[in-house]
Formats: sequence, structure tokens, C-alpha cells
Amino acid sequence: QVHFVESGGGLVQPGGSLRLSCTASGFSFGSSAMSWYRQASGAERELVATIYTGLSAGYGDSVKGRFTISRDNDKNTVVLQMNNLKPEDTAVYFCNTRYRPGNWGQGTQVTVSL
Repeated sequence: QVHFVESGGGLVQPGGSLRLSCTASGFSFGSSAMSWYRQASGAERELVATIYTGLSAGYGDSVKGRFTISRDNDKNTVVLQMNNLKPEDTAVYFCNTRYRPGNWGQGTQVTVSL
């Protein structure tokens, strides 16, 4: 069964950093493009960043230059390093496959506030 466990969220002041981690299981992780998504209160879930099997990456315009996605295929983990956080980054963050995402995990809450 496909399963995702996200961790690393918390409360941080504007300009601060957080490192999110996700452990995946139940599918061929190394053969899958992986993404981080986020959902702010009252908003649609949005795609934040993607890392492909060849290790190239893509980012949403709002996080480009501040967030970095990486993966460890030996550990089935995907990491999102978030720097220079802004209040508008406040959301629940999820990881999932880039294509045909499903079986969403609980996510991890990120709150950026003074």
C-alpha cells in the first residue's frame, strides 16, 4: 500500500528556515518523480516542487530561489529545504508522486509568523 509520512514542520519567524522530510513506501520510489505540495487554510492544494528521477528539479514561482528539493533513493525519502520563509508559506505540506498522486499522508504543518 502506498504510504507517505511527512515530518519537520513547525512554527518559524519570517526569514527563518525549516527542513521537511518525507518517507515513502509501497511503490517504486526510485522510478517515480516526487513532489511536495501544500494546502493553506481555505485554499486548493498546490504543487510546490518536483524532483525527477534524473535529479532535475522544478519549483513553483512563489518558492523559486528559496526552496530546494532533494531525494535519497536508498532511503525512499524526499526532503524540502525551505529558506527565507514568508507568512504566505504557511500551510500543511504533503509529499506524493508528481503524476497520479493519491493516498495522501497527514502532512506537516508549517506556520510562519512573528
